[in-house]
Amino acid sequence: MYRLLFSLFLSKMDPENAHHLAFRVIRALPTLGFGRVVEQFTKPDPSLAVEALGRSFPSPFGVAAGFDKDGFGVRGLGNLGFGHVEVGTITAVAQPGNERPRLFRLVGDRALVNRMGFNNGGADAAVGRLSRLARRRHRPVLGVNIGKSRVTAVEDAVGDYERSTRVLAPYADYLVVNVSSPNTPGLRGLQELDALAPLLETVRAAAGQTPLLVKIAPDLVDDEIARICELATRLGLDGIIATNTTISREGLRASAAEVERIGAGGLSGAPLAARSLEVLRLVRAHVSDAMCVISVGGVETADDVQERLDAGANLVQGYSAFIYRGPLWGRQVNRGLARIRRERAAEASVTV
Repeated sequence: MYRLLFSLFLSKMDPENAHHLAFRVIRALPTLGFGRVVEQFTKPDPSLAVEALGRSFPSPFGVAAGFDKDGFGVRGLGNLGFGHVEVGTITAVAQPGNERPRLFRLVGDRALVNRMGFNNGGADAAVGRLSRLARRRHRPVLGVNIGKSRVTAVEDAVGDYERSTRVLAPYADYLVVNVSSPNTPGLRGLQELDALAPLLETVRAAAGQTPLLVKIAPDLVDDEIARICELATRLGLDGIIATNTTISREGLRASAAEVERIGAGGLSGAPLAARSLEVLRLVRAHVSDAMCVISVGGVETADDVQERLDAGANLVQGYSAFIYRGPLWGRQVNRGLARIRRERAAEASVTV
């Protein structure tokens, strides 16, 4: 039914307008009293529960940052079966983001291109909302992703991140430093070690006991990724998220004219899958088993998610496929993961 709805209606809408429409429904689930009813149909099998970052996740599969920028839909997304929701990116200063249009579908590639530009209401506005969420016992694990405010010069980025950290870290189950979005001028330069080390040191101190992760780009060369892994280990970070969107346009089915028409922005979805998996394996090879690695980029099915778990991910996130799979996507993945585990257990018992 969702495929028909997408084909006949949603795909004809501006992608950002379609997202807002769907998000209003998700946000309304718990407030209208439907959330718990829906959850009985979507909740993960207990066998999928995983421990990571000092928290218990009901499923290893969650929603990546970017879908819920300000934390309005966390409970509704939990009702749909997602084990964790990473909100953001949130900046210290509220900002409208880039001019529209800024979100584009590549339907034939099952991909998205976005140049949203960290549109959000700012850290101070998010505090009340996130603090109320943090006090709720029945909710998915809450991650908070922070980035640099556009009005802040790159050379002043450390103070900008520190301010967001002090405001938001007390209400996050884990905190993510985003230095890898291609849509904020100068941001990716903060992945260079000379800039990244003092930034992460400062945020680490400001975060207190909140687990801290850094999110990296897929466009880094392998040696750069290895050095960031070494830095994260040296600084005692709790994890790495691999990866953000890519600026590459290689291997797309879309015509060159369509790609040129869309223009700049981060590409996400199926075309990112191969590189995201490569980066995951590289990261896992350079960090200890104790460090949490979250894989994101191009996952759509339960088999995709299980492949990332087999490659060493502790948790897996998705976003773009939500647009193509619809509101039961989390349920589909969770049911598929439970099936895979049952099949593997049955095979193991036969072998024994």
